[in-house]
Amino acid sequence: MAILFAFHIFAFFAHLRYRNVVKQVREVQRRPANDRLSHRAGGFSLIELLIVVALMLILTTLFWSSGSAGRQQKLLTECQANLQKIHVALEIYANEHAGRFPEAANARTSGSVLAGLVPHYTVDTAVFICPGSRDGALPAGEPFPDRKISYSYYMGRRAANAQEILMSDAQVDTGPKLAGEFVFSSSGKPPGNNHGKHGGNFLFCDGHAESCPARAPFPIMLTEGVVLLNPK
Repeated sequence: MAILFAFHIFAFFAHLRYRNVVKQVREVQRRPANDRLSHRAGGFSLIELLIVVALMLILTTLFWSSGSAGRQQKLLTECQANLQKIHVALEIYANEHAGRFPEAANARTSGSVLAGLVPHYTVDTAVFICPGSRDGALPAGEPFPDRKISYSYYMGRRAANAQEILMSDAQVDTGPKLAGEFVFSSSGKPPGNNHGKHGGNFLFCDGHAESCPARAPFPIMLTEGVVLLNPK
């Protein structure tokens, strides 16, 4: 949208310049032949070009800034792809463990549990970092029990719980949520601000992912034996 707007501005200046050039050509044609050789119709002036370039830079920067809705929508889509790649590893794990997703006694963070997927079930550690967050990269192909990842994990879910949430972007807290309560940051500040104030993603046990605003669109309960683990 910003680039399109800048293009319209450029076209406007081009139209004005075209009219000026046409006017100058007509004036030259009215002059005697010996005067025509000494006159040239000008192109874009330097100031016009600078104005167009400056506007394009400003508008493009505003559009692609980390807090913009357009930028975050793109990152939300990339984030969904990350979660679905993690689900492939989780599904393989569950197939080898009677339908149970990873668990760890006394786990306090999501990373301490999901680190067990690496390297046997996946070597791609980049998928554990949300592209919208500022979390640091993880060592490639190495477990990360003491490192921070970007996602929350509902430990205790089973593959049979198809429509239950299995993972999500980092949440504001580890409690259950009623419909309308905040799941993700409302201000763009921590906690739960992987995507600023633009909500986040849920990954369900059947492997599909959905984005949602900061407030829960439906109740998110913790059934017996299920614990929500946030990143460190």
